[in-house]
Amino acid sequence: MRGNNQEEDVDSLNSNSNQIPVLKLLDCSLRISVIPLSIATIWLTLTNHQDNSDYGKLKFSDLTGLKYMVYISSISAVYAFVAAVSSWIRSLASKAWFFFVSDQIAAYLMVTSGAAVMEIMYLAYNGDKEISWSEACISYGKFCNRMKVALVLHALALFCFFVLAVISAYRVFSMFEPPSLPNKEIEE
Repeated sequence: MRGNNQEEDVDSLNSNSNQIPVLKLLDCSLRISVIPLSIATIWLTLTNHQDNSDYGKLKFSDLTGLKYMVYISSISAVYAFVAAVSSWIRSLASKAWFFFVSDQIAAYLMVTSGAAVMEIMYLAYNGDKEISWSEACISYGKFCNRMKVALVLHALALFCFFVLAVISAYRVFSMFEPPSLPNKEIEE
Protein backbone atom coordinates (compact mmCIF):
# COMPACT_ATOMS: atom_id res chain seq x y z
CA MET A 1 0.00 0.00 0.00
CA ARG A 2 2.87 2.36 0.79
CA GLY A 3 4.36 1.61 -2.64
CA ASN A 4 1.17 2.75 -4.42
CA ASN A 5 1.17 6.08 -2.56
CA GLN A 6 4.82 6.70 -3.46
CA GLU A 7 4.12 5.97 -7.13
CA GLU A 8 1.12 8.33 -7.07
CA ASP A 9 3.27 11.04 -5.46
CA VAL A 10 5.95 10.63 -8.15
CA ASP A 11 3.32 10.71 -10.90
CA SER A 12 1.72 13.86 -9.47
CA LEU A 13 5.13 15.54 -9.21
CA ASN A 14 5.92 14.68 -12.82
CA SER A 15 2.55 15.95 -14.06
CA ASN A 16 2.90 19.18 -12.06
CA SER A 17 6.35 19.86 -13.46
CA ASN A 18 4.97 19.60 -17.01
CA GLN A 19 2.16 22.08 -16.34
CA ILE A 20 2.48 25.83 -16.77
CA PRO A 21 2.91 27.50 -13.38
CA VAL A 22 -0.29 29.15 -12.22
CA LEU A 23 1.41 32.46 -11.49
CA LYS A 24 2.91 32.63 -14.98
CA LEU A 25 -0.45 31.81 -16.53
CA LEU A 26 -2.19 34.48 -14.44
CA ASP A 27 0.52 36.99 -15.35
CA CYS A 28 0.21 36.30 -19.07
CA SER A 29 -3.61 36.30 -18.94
CA LEU A 30 -3.69 39.68 -17.23
CA ARG A 31 -1.20 41.13 -19.72
CA ILE A 32 -3.27 39.85 -22.63
CA SER A 33 -6.47 41.20 -20.99
CA VAL A 34 -4.98 44.69 -20.87
CA ILE A 35 -4.67 44.78 -24.68
CA PRO A 36 -8.39 44.66 -25.64
CA LEU A 37 -9.33 46.85 -22.68
CA SER A 38 -6.84 49.51 -23.76
CA ILE A 39 -7.83 49.24 -27.42
CA ALA A 40 -11.51 49.62 -26.51
CA THR A 41 -10.66 52.64 -24.36
CA ILE A 42 -8.73 54.19 -27.23
CA TRP A 43 -11.49 53.49 -29.74
CA LEU A 44 -14.25 54.87 -27.52
CA THR A 45 -12.24 57.99 -26.79
CA LEU A 46 -11.10 58.66 -30.35
CA THR A 47 -14.58 58.25 -31.79
CA ASN A 48 -16.23 60.30 -29.06
CA HIS A 49 -17.79 63.50 -30.40
CA GLN A 50 -21.13 65.22 -30.21
CA ASP A 51 -22.58 68.22 -31.98
CA ASN A 52 -24.84 70.64 -30.14
CA SER A 53 -26.73 73.36 -31.99
CA ASP A 54 -26.32 75.82 -29.10
CA TYR A 55 -22.70 75.22 -28.10
CA GLY A 56 -21.03 73.64 -31.13
CA LYS A 57 -19.15 70.41 -31.63
CA LEU A 58 -17.27 68.70 -28.79
CA LYS A 59 -14.64 66.08 -29.60
CA PHE A 60 -12.03 64.23 -27.60
CA SER A 61 -9.15 66.34 -28.96
CA ASP A 62 -10.65 69.42 -27.28
CA LEU A 63 -9.78 67.96 -23.87
CA THR A 64 -6.11 67.40 -22.99
CA GLY A 65 -6.93 64.79 -20.33
CA LEU A 66 -8.64 62.57 -22.91
CA LYS A 67 -5.67 62.86 -25.27
CA TYR A 68 -3.38 61.90 -22.37
CA MET A 69 -5.53 58.84 -21.63
CA VAL A 70 -5.29 57.78 -25.29
CA TYR A 71 -1.49 58.09 -25.19
CA ILE A 72 -1.18 56.14 -21.94
CA SER A 73 -3.63 53.47 -23.11
CA SER A 74 -1.57 53.08 -26.30
CA ILE A 75 1.66 52.74 -24.34
CA SER A 76 0.02 50.29 -21.94
CA ALA A 77 -1.35 48.10 -24.73
CA VAL A 78 2.02 47.95 -26.52
CA TYR A 79 3.87 47.27 -23.27
CA ALA A 80 1.37 44.56 -22.27
CA PHE A 81 1.83 42.84 -25.64
CA VAL A 82 5.64 43.01 -25.51
CA ALA A 83 5.69 41.85 -21.89
CA ALA A 84 3.30 38.95 -22.60
CA VAL A 85 5.48 37.76 -25.46
CA SER A 86 8.73 38.25 -23.57
CA SER A 87 7.41 36.43 -20.50
CA TRP A 88 7.58 33.23 -22.54
CA ILE A 89 11.17 33.86 -23.65
CA ARG A 90 13.37 32.26 -21.04
CA SER A 91 16.20 34.81 -21.12
CA LEU A 92 13.83 37.76 -20.73
CA ALA A 93 11.46 36.09 -18.28
CA SER A 94 14.28 35.88 -15.75
CA LYS A 95 14.55 39.67 -15.66
CA ALA A 96 12.24 40.07 -12.67
CA TRP A 97 13.51 43.55 -11.82
CA PHE A 98 12.71 44.81 -15.32
CA PHE A 99 9.10 43.61 -15.10
CA PHE A 100 8.78 44.93 -11.55
CA VAL A 101 9.86 48.45 -12.51
CA SER A 102 7.95 48.45 -15.82
CA ASP A 103 4.72 47.23 -14.24
CA GLN A 104 4.99 49.88 -11.53
CA ILE A 105 5.53 52.63 -14.12
CA ALA A 106 2.63 51.42 -16.26
CA ALA A 107 0.31 51.27 -13.24
CA TYR A 108 1.28 54.78 -12.10
CA LEU A 109 0.84 56.24 -15.59
CA MET A 110 -2.60 54.65 -15.81
CA VAL A 111 -3.51 56.11 -12.42
CA THR A 112 -2.52 59.61 -13.55
CA SER A 113 -4.44 59.39 -16.82
CA GLY A 114 -7.48 57.97 -15.06
CA ALA A 115 -7.34 60.79 -12.51
CA ALA A 116 -7.17 63.37 -15.31
CA VAL A 117 -10.28 61.93 -16.95
CA MET A 118 -12.08 61.68 -13.61
CA GLU A 119 -11.44 65.39 -13.08
CA ILE A 120 -12.87 66.14 -16.52
CA MET A 121 -15.89 63.95 -15.72
CA TYR A 122 -16.43 65.71 -12.41
CA LEU A 123 -16.36 69.13 -14.05
CA ALA A 124 -18.55 67.95 -16.93
CA TYR A 125 -21.22 66.65 -14.56
CA ASN A 126 -21.01 69.26 -11.79
CA GLY A 127 -19.44 72.33 -13.36
CA ASP A 128 -17.64 74.91 -11.26
CA LYS A 129 -19.99 77.60 -9.98
CA GLU A 130 -17.18 79.83 -8.63
CA ILE A 131 -15.78 80.46 -12.10
CA SER A 132 -19.19 80.13 -13.79
CA TRP A 133 -18.68 76.85 -15.62
CA SER A 134 -21.95 75.11 -16.17
CA GLU A 135 -22.50 71.38 -16.35
CA ALA A 136 -21.56 70.22 -19.85
CA CYS A 137 -23.22 66.81 -19.63
CA ILE A 138 -26.64 68.43 -19.77
CA SER A 139 -25.87 69.50 -23.33
CA TYR A 140 -23.46 66.70 -24.28
CA GLY A 141 -25.03 63.60 -22.71
CA LYS A 142 -23.84 61.10 -25.35
CA PHE A 143 -20.28 62.40 -25.09
CA CYS A 144 -20.31 62.06 -21.29
CA ASN A 145 -21.77 58.55 -21.38
CA ARG A 146 -19.09 57.34 -23.80
CA MET A 147 -16.44 59.01 -21.66
CA LYS A 148 -17.81 57.13 -18.64
CA VAL A 149 -17.57 53.78 -20.43
CA ALA A 150 -14.02 54.57 -21.58
CA LEU A 151 -13.08 55.43 -18.00
CA VAL A 152 -14.52 52.14 -16.71
CA LEU A 153 -12.54 50.17 -19.31
CA HIS A 154 -9.42 52.14 -18.39
CA ALA A 155 -10.03 51.35 -14.71
CA LEU A 156 -10.29 47.62 -15.53
CA ALA A 157 -6.96 47.80 -17.37
CA LEU A 158 -5.52 49.65 -14.36
CA PHE A 159 -6.76 46.87 -12.07
CA CYS A 160 -4.95 44.33 -14.27
CA PHE A 161 -1.75 46.35 -13.99
CA PHE A 162 -2.21 46.66 -10.23
CA VAL A 163 -2.38 42.87 -9.92
CA LEU A 164 0.58 42.54 -12.31
CA ALA A 165 2.58 44.95 -10.14
CA VAL A 166 1.84 42.80 -7.10
CA ILE A 167 2.84 39.62 -8.97
CA SER A 168 6.08 41.14 -10.23
CA ALA A 169 6.87 42.46 -6.73
CA TYR A 170 6.31 38.97 -5.36
CA ARG A 171 8.68 37.52 -7.97
CA VAL A 172 11.40 40.05 -7.20
CA PHE A 173 11.23 39.88 -3.44
CA SER A 174 10.82 36.11 -3.27
CA MET A 175 14.35 35.80 -4.67
CA PHE A 176 15.68 37.04 -1.34
CA GLU A 177 15.61 35.24 1.97
CA PRO A 178 13.67 36.87 4.79
CA PRO A 179 15.80 38.63 7.38
CA SER A 180 16.91 36.39 10.18
CA LEU A 181 16.18 37.07 13.78
CA PRO A 182 19.17 38.12 15.84
CA ASN A 183 20.64 35.33 17.87
CA LYS A 184 20.70 35.99 21.64
CA GLU A 185 24.14 34.44 21.96
CA ILE A 186 25.59 36.99 19.54
CA GLU A 187 24.09 39.88 21.47
CA GLU A 188 25.64 38.75 24.78
